[in-house]
Amino acid sequence: MNSAESAALELVLRGRGWEKSLHGEGAELILLNTCSVRETAETRLKGRLAQYAALKQKRPALTLVVAGCMASRLGERLKTEYPAIDYVMDTASRSIFPAILEAAESGHKSAREIASLREKAVFSFSSSHLEEGAFRSFVPIMHGCNNFCSYCIVPYVRGREICRSPRSIAEEIALLAEGGVREITLLGQNVNSYQHGDLDFPGLLRMIAGWVRGGPIEWVRFLSANPKDFSLETIAVMAENPCYCRHLHLPAQHGSNGILKTMNRRYTREDFLLLVKELRKAMPSISLSTDILVGFPGETDKDLEAVLDMMEQVRFHYSYMYHFNPREGTAAYTLPGRIQEKTKRERLSRVIALQKKHTSETLRNRLGSKERILIEGISRKNADEVIGRTERDEMVVLPGTSALIGSFMNIELYSLRGHTFRINKELEVLCPGVL
Repeated sequence: MNSAESAALELVLRGRGWEKSLHGEGAELILLNTCSVRETAETRLKGRLAQYAALKQKRPALTLVVAGCMASRLGERLKTEYPAIDYVMDTASRSIFPAILEAAESGHKSAREIASLREKAVFSFSSSHLEEGAFRSFVPIMHGCNNFCSYCIVPYVRGREICRSPRSIAEEIALLAEGGVREITLLGQNVNSYQHGDLDFPGLLRMIAGWVRGGPIEWVRFLSANPKDFSLETIAVMAENPCYCRHLHLPAQHGSNGILKTMNRRYTREDFLLLVKELRKAMPSISLSTDILVGFPGETDKDLEAVLDMMEQVRFHYSYMYHFNPREGTAAYTLPGRIQEKTKRERLSRVIALQKKHTSETLRNRLGSKERILIEGISRKNADEVIGRTERDEMVVLPGTSALIGSFMNIELYSLRGHTFRINKELEVLCPGVL
């Protein structure tokens, strides 16, 4: 979501004639779009703020803006701690960004007036979130979250769920299609709880499938989906419409019913495994990724075994794995039964080792498969190679030039290096896309 919002803010900047600076040292305005999901992200941001505060002592005319979730969580307290900050812009007040730019352009830093505007601002969706020159784009369809998982700060910094109108979504998708975009990802903190009037998430998916049919946008993804809100109708719509990629990120978080209850996830281990069964019955080729959080307060060795057993049953393509860190402001912050750091790290290492095994075995079993890939860019390791991605969210490297970027190709997964596939150098492009 932060990437999409950063792209939208960059569009505003470009629309007013601002150009991106290669280095912060030479910039006239520095915009820090922040995240608060992990405390480590805030710690890194504070290091950046100290750096730019020192820069501003040398260049007082520099305008420093802090936006995003950290701005929502701390508000004006940020300016008290870091007086070098000129403006704080939370997630609900992006509409004041043009006023901030106008103040920066005029050299008149009207902080009091901007603060007044921020207090009156209400959240609104940006009209586009396309990064310049990109063939893939995020499309936010909702904002905020009503779930209040006990470990999560998101509802406190982004507020309650606000769903974007289907008309606004359609307009952005049409704009992206005109720009030659080939793949879109629908975004929401709890994307599948979308509800706008009588239109629910599977209904929206049906509409989008119709909008993109026959156009340049051939692949559609969505994240993040909450297992408790994943309906059989949503599965049916995905299975019926080939534009929906055969990959799904489905955050399990844990495999123990007791821990899931304490996390306030509102589904059971059995619910999750049944959902996986239904997904694979409808789409046998679908790949699944997940989030796994271990070391939660009260977690026992038996609870960890439940996580490992769930992983063995599902065999995720890949996982984002982390151990619990108490987040001030969340319900879990005050829970008893905190796990020692050493134990948390040991448990996490077991989860990571099992996932590495599953990923390695899954990818090796994919060798020889014929796949369609979308070429995304030039390889950072070799300028004579390009990087593509399958609809199952697998990375592929192949010989090629920038002329292929944004094209679809039919390939065979020929060999594997780490977690990245390579193709036979003699393989021809079978179905290039439209550049």
